[in-house]
Amino acid sequence: MIVIDGSLGEGGGQVLRTALSLSLVTRQEFTIHNIRAGRERPGLLNQHLAAVRAAQAVGQAEVEGDAKGSRELVFKPRQVVPGDYSFDVGTAGSATLVLQTILPALMTAAGRSALVLEGGTHNPFAPPFEFVAKAFLPVIQRMGPNVKAKLDRHGFHPAGGGKMRVTIEPSPKLTRVDLPERGNILKCCCTAVVANLPEHIAERELKVLKRKLFLAPDRVETPQVKSHGPGNVLLVELECAHATEVFIGFGREGLRAELVADRLAKEVNHFVEANVPVGEHLADQLLLPMALAGSGSFVTLPLSQHALTNIEIIKQFLPVEIRAEHAGENALRVKIDRAGS
Repeated sequence: MIVIDGSLGEGGGQVLRTALSLSLVTRQEFTIHNIRAGRERPGLLNQHLAAVRAAQAVGQAEVEGDAKGSRELVFKPRQVVPGDYSFDVGTAGSATLVLQTILPALMTAAGRSALVLEGGTHNPFAPPFEFVAKAFLPVIQRMGPNVKAKLDRHGFHPAGGGKMRVTIEPSPKLTRVDLPERGNILKCCCTAVVANLPEHIAERELKVLKRKLFLAPDRVETPQVKSHGPGNVLLVELECAHATEVFIGFGREGLRAELVADRLAKEVNHFVEANVPVGEHLADQLLLPMALAGSGSFVTLPLSQHALTNIEIIKQFLPVEIRAEHAGENALRVKIDRAGS
């Protein structure tokens, strides 16, 4: 049985989610101690329990320690069973992180699956729906699986109540993908979403982005959305020749709309100036599927502590080598290969 220290690296929930994902795929049992030791409220919260129970259902697993606040968990998977599943976080906790946990197993399973996921779809510190649908899943498609996601309802913190649907046509053998360069920027679009809040918030955010990103009027949107509670998210979609990136800013009480937009514009411009195809958050997301494929590579910005932690957990389950080498100013080339190759 694999033993994992949950305080490793940044000591957050990603340690648990990566372990669950890889345990399902490899059928290796694991025990994790010190769950989320690096967080202000350590132990399992509702969104982590939702991920555990989703993994338990998909993998017909035996689980010990799956209680709120638990700092230790034992997970023993049996067999991944594709099919139709519905999972509800029950709070504004991230539904996309639940998807992240079980997707690797279902996209390499023996049959088709369909998921209904409810909870938070647009939360700070978690990938929002648009990032998953437009940046992450297109790369997964290139690896073989056909995964489609549809958003039925936005779910913002603290109300939650979002809903998304995902269909998965699996590919038991994943194809290697390499992302060595970004290519030309083909399109830049911005979307300012406000739910149950004054529309001038979105207008002020887009005014800043139009000025700082040199956007034409037809490249901005302010859609009307369904949501159980108030929320504001600002999205920049950068479609390039070889990959699409999505950048996100969240509004909150006490933070001026102009500052939300200014920070997001700086993040986008930093990415553009670095001339890399993969941003910081997408780099973190691609590590696990590329490791499952046995090989792959991409050029990205310096790796976050989150990504470095993810690498350490991956190497406990899979015989892979993950190396990062200098690829220019503020750029790294990350290579994944089978150990010893």
